[in-house]
Amino acid sequence: MATLILVRHGRSTANTSGVLAGRTPGIALDERGAAQAAALPGRLADVPLAAAVTSPLQRCRETLRPLLDARPGLPLHVEDRISECDYGDWSGRKLAELNDEPLMEVVQGHASAAAFPGGESMRAMQDRAVEAVRDWNARVEAEHGEDATYLMCSHGDIVKAIVADALGLHLDLFQRIHVDPCSVTAIRYTRLRPFLLRLGDTGDFAGFAPREHPGGSGTAEVGGGAGAP
Repeated sequence: MATLILVRHGRSTANTSGVLAGRTPGIALDERGAAQAAALPGRLADVPLAAAVTSPLQRCRETLRPLLDARPGLPLHVEDRISECDYGDWSGRKLAELNDEPLMEVVQGHASAAAFPGGESMRAMQDRAVEAVRDWNARVEAEHGEDATYLMCSHGDIVKAIVADALGLHLDLFQRIHVDPCSVTAIRYTRLRPFLLRLGDTGDFAGFAPREHPGGSGTAEVGGGAGAP
């Protein structure tokens, strides 16, 4: 079956302001995010891509723009099922204040039971994203052959949920996975099992340096975080 290249969108204005953007319209890439997007074509230069699939949100479209400019023949498809989690009433709020919400403990330790007020559950988020991947795997293979590779640009929690499924991890463990902005994750799907080839690869090791950030206490940043400073 197909190989999937998962790209988390570049760093956004919401990431740098510490806001949980969710599906709030008008969230663009910041200056660093734009630079990350500009570097993406070079990072993927040796990878033949049959198609590109994107979340409908602006920050994902902006991330793929340089890649599409570099590959004018690459078809782009919009896929609603890989849009950001619907965080409902949490959308647009500061992550620092959300850490005091009782629901945050459930999101961190028992994600399969977490449902955002006025939004969707994390289980529903994973179900729709994984369904989209399986449908696109079949479509790409049918149109381009079993050795084809395609790309999806989505969001931190979506990427983590897809990776958890590929590894056979329960959703309650998906907060152990981390993917920085504009990181590349690769999964090769086969008849028997998926193989995780890359996870959160940015080519930049600055994020490994000790620093103070919310994840230092063992808390996973909802939405994925801003990456290295």
